[in-house]
Amino acid sequence: MLEFEKPVIELEAKIAELRHVGSDDEINVADEVARMQTKADRLLGQIYSKLTPAQIVQVARHQERPHFCDYTKHMFEDFTPLAGDRLFGEDHALIGGLARFKGQSVVVMGQEKGHDTESRIMRNFGMARPEGYRKAQRLMDMATQFQIPVISLVDTAGAYPGLGAEERGQSEAIARSIESCLKLEVPMMSVVIGEGGSGGAIAIAAADRIYMLQNSIYSVISPEGCASILWRSADYAKDAATALKLTADDMLENGLIDAIINEPQGGAHRNKEQTIKNVAKQIETGLEELSPWKAEKLVHAREEKFLKMGRAA
Repeated sequence: MLEFEKPVIELEAKIAELRHVGSDDEINVADEVARMQTKADRLLGQIYSKLTPAQIVQVARHQERPHFCDYTKHMFEDFTPLAGDRLFGEDHALIGGLARFKGQSVVVMGQEKGHDTESRIMRNFGMARPEGYRKAQRLMDMATQFQIPVISLVDTAGAYPGLGAEERGQSEAIARSIESCLKLEVPMMSVVIGEGGSGGAIAIAAADRIYMLQNSIYSVISPEGCASILWRSADYAKDAATALKLTADDMLENGLIDAIINEPQGGAHRNKEQTIKNVAKQIETGLEELSPWKAEKLVHAREEKFLKMGRAA
C-alpha cells in the first residue's frame, strides 16, 4: 500500500464491508455504497492531481503496475520470444521476440521485473546484463533485415552493476545497443511503462517516438543513488527526486519525449486493462505517423532528434 493512498484504501475497505453486509442480510445499502464510492473517487482524483516527484517514483515502482509480460499477453498477438545473444547466453531480464500488433509484424522487446519472489529473482528485478543488450542488438538487426518496426517497453531501475556484468562489457553492450537504435532502418516506438533508469533504459529507448506513461519516471540515476552521491545519504531521496526532473511532465517540457500517455485515475496499477489500451492506441498513432518509411530519412530524422536535445537554445 502506498502511504498517500491510505485514506482511499480505508474508504474502499468500508465499501467492501458494506457490500458484504448487504449481500448477507439482504439489507439495501446501495445508496450508501454509491455515496462512499463517489467520495473515494473524488479523494483519489485529488491525491493524484498533486503528486510530488517522490510519490510518482513510488507509483512508477508499484508492483501491481502492468509489466512487460502483461503487454505481450494483451496488446500483441502471436508473441514468439527469441532467446540468447549468440555470444554468451540468455538474459532473463530483457525479453524480446516477434509478434503482431494490429495485424502488423513487429519486433517487441523490454525489461520484465517479475511478479513474485521467484520470478523477480529469475528476472534479476528487470536489470539486464550485457547479454540482454546484445540480444536487443540482434533483434534490431533482424528488424532491419525483414523491414518490420520495433516496439520497446522500458521498465528497469538500470543495467545490472554486478562484477560479472562489468567483466563481460556492460558499458560496451549498452553503447552498441544505443548505436543499433540510432542506425535502425525501420520505425522504432519506445514507451517508458514504469522506471526508466539510466543507460539500461536508453539502451532500448533511443527511438523515433518516445512516450511515457503519466506516472512513470525517466532519469540518469535513481533518486536513492543521486542522494547517496550528492548528500552522502539515501535519506535525501525525496529531494533528489525533485532535483532530477524525472517525471513525464518534466521530460515533455524539456523536449526529451514526444508525448505522455494518460493512466486511469489512481494509476496504472488500478486498471491494467485500460492502461494497456491507452499504450496500444499511442503506439498505433506513432506508427501511422511514420508509415510508409524510407530508411535514409528515418535515420537522419532520428539523428537530428537526439542532436537537438544537446543543443543550447
